[in-house]
Amino acid sequence: MRCPACLLLWLLLAAGSAAAAEQKTPAGDLQAIATKFVDRLAAGDFATAVKSFDPTMTAALPPDKLAEVWKSLNAQAGPFLKQTGARAAKESKYQVIFVACAFEKAVLEAKIVFDESKRIAGLFFVPPPGASEYRPPAYDRPEAYGEARLRVGRGDWTLPGTLLIPAGPGPVPGIVLVPGSGPLDRDETIGPNRPFRDLASGLASRGVAVLRYDKRTLVHARRLAGKRDTLTLHEETVADAVEAVRLLRRSRGVDGGRVFVLGHSLGGVALPRIAALEPGIAGFVMLATPSRPLQDVYREQMAYLFGLDGVVTDEERARLESIGREVERVDHPESASPSGADDLPLGLGRAYWDDLRRHDASEAAVLLEGPVLVMQGGRDYQVTREDFEGWRRLLAEKSNVTFELYPSLNHLFIEGEGRSTPDEYHVAGHVAVQVVADLAEWLKGRPAATTPRT
Repeated sequence: MRCPACLLLWLLLAAGSAAAAEQKTPAGDLQAIATKFVDRLAAGDFATAVKSFDPTMTAALPPDKLAEVWKSLNAQAGPFLKQTGARAAKESKYQVIFVACAFEKAVLEAKIVFDESKRIAGLFFVPPPGASEYRPPAYDRPEAYGEARLRVGRGDWTLPGTLLIPAGPGPVPGIVLVPGSGPLDRDETIGPNRPFRDLASGLASRGVAVLRYDKRTLVHARRLAGKRDTLTLHEETVADAVEAVRLLRRSRGVDGGRVFVLGHSLGGVALPRIAALEPGIAGFVMLATPSRPLQDVYREQMAYLFGLDGVVTDEERARLESIGREVERVDHPESASPSGADDLPLGLGRAYWDDLRRHDASEAAVLLEGPVLVMQGGRDYQVTREDFEGWRRLLAEKSNVTFELYPSLNHLFIEGEGRSTPDEYHVAGHVAVQVVADLAEWLKGRPAATTPRT
């Protein structure tokens, strides 16, 4: 849900943003492998390209999935034109080659991560250095709050996070920001945009404490790659969000009875499960949250993207039919073929999809205790007005629900005009000030939770 072209592509675009130690000269042999790999992508030779993968990557991105990623990337950035250079870096024990790629509409770097055996252990498409420079919004008033770096969770799965605490007397209300799908950082970085950083600074400037954190799928990506057959939304999102709520409640200057949770896109789907594990949350914010099953939203996204240019080619039509069959297997597990996860949408395993089917988020949301705020961008093609109207119907019997629709905003709640496309995610912008103001007013106007906390 939280992706420029589809969930899988968002995962590849959003990840790998951590700083790398630059090397003075590229590692020649790895550079040759990396540039040849990109040549094969451009030539459509995906069967040969995957022969450079390590076992984890081979399982996650077989030739047909790799082809889907490349075609989706071309749908966003335009046709591939040429390579324009390469550079090397080192991240932990991994060697990384960045291959600069010129597309018709954008310049991106293919970030290719190598293990000690010179096999490709990671693949990401990221903006080049300097292209993603962030400039704070006008509503950010740094003098109005303090900032603390901390760790969310415990044991082997701890995550780095940032807490913004308003200056002045407390205690103040607080909110945990739960990100969408993919290995996102605490800012929900995509290109030059940082929607969670905008929200955090805007809310803290208005008297609300905000805790945000890097996702487990970013910080512990390698460990989780070996668990794809058992990974569920609980491990991806729910467990860490619960730990973040508990941490925020204990934080100095925060009113533990007025801690809220905001979920963006897939993060909103997790809200009922977070509430079930941590009673006494003061309220919930659904930011562009689907009211329909994930697989149906994914299929609709792909149909929208293939139709953006007004023409659906035979190849695109065949891909849509293939996606339809994948979605059918989610809804009817008995129809799955022996190849398993490769026959399911987005390369996610059977455990993930079965877990989503067992936990119907739309039904569970009706049982949420406490006030709910549903916010939706009218230009959002990933989570659409159909989902917003779905929440109106599902939550119609609840008296403490507020609905806010912003006609000109996209999935990141950034202003725009016309039909929303993936290209606009790479144009610098900020979460609209009206969204920040409405959210702050709603949070500060809600009372403390009445449900006993554990």
